[in-house]
Amino acid sequence: MAGFEGKVALITGAGSGIGREAALGFARGGAKIVVSDVDEAGGAETVAMVANAGSEAVFVRADVSKAEEVEAAVAAAVDAFGGLHIVVNNAGIGGEANLTGDYSLEDWHKVIGINLNGVFYGMRYGIPAILASGGGSVVNVSSILGLVGWSTAPAYVAAKHGVSGLTKAAATEYAQQGIRVNSVHPGFIETPLLTKTGITPGTDGYNFIASKHAMNRLGTADEVANLIVWLASDEASFVTGSNMTVDGGYTCQ
Repeated sequence: MAGFEGKVALITGAGSGIGREAALGFARGGAKIVVSDVDEAGGAETVAMVANAGSEAVFVRADVSKAEEVEAAVAAAVDAFGGLHIVVNNAGIGGEANLTGDYSLEDWHKVIGINLNGVFYGMRYGIPAILASGGGSVVNVSSILGLVGWSTAPAYVAAKHGVSGLTKAAATEYAQQGIRVNSVHPGFIETPLLTKTGITPGTDGYNFIASKHAMNRLGTADEVANLIVWLASDEASFVTGSNMTVDGGYTCQ
């Protein structure tokens, strides 16, 4: 297990799924965790799970589409634990399924606001705090749809491609200042975000999506979290500006 003793990690969207598993991974390594989400009940559950894993956590409610709430979450991390070393920009939504020519303006702005602007805000306010704490790491959660297209998901695809580019830009800016910035690109993962769409084991939709992956299955949240934790650790000390897939072979075909 990578060592994170003395480190503080802020994770958005940590009330469930990949964010929760990442929080637990950092906690097991000794980090103190700031759990951020709009789901207060889920956030409280993650805080309790971090405590059971032997570390300490606080919950901060933040809508990442609102710059002032992300800024407040970063400030809360510094106030609670004295610094900030790791930011995982994980919060995201799927959005409506519709063709580009029919896509609602309301949903376009909502998806871009959370999935792209939220990542920018996490870095805009998180990076100065990381610099003040002596350096660290940012991990942005993108998607395989930040690398390839998908019909009827124009806002999601655009936002996740934006995360890929934003990651590379920030990585070049801070590579010599002690901050590494990377993105992870999960394939389809069994999380509440997916199950809310009705894609559950045994359904035709689930089987169809599983078949798109070389492994013929969906991933699990902990499989993505393992990569996130590694990227933030000293074991990945020469890795920055990378867009790393964890997709069961989806994009290799």
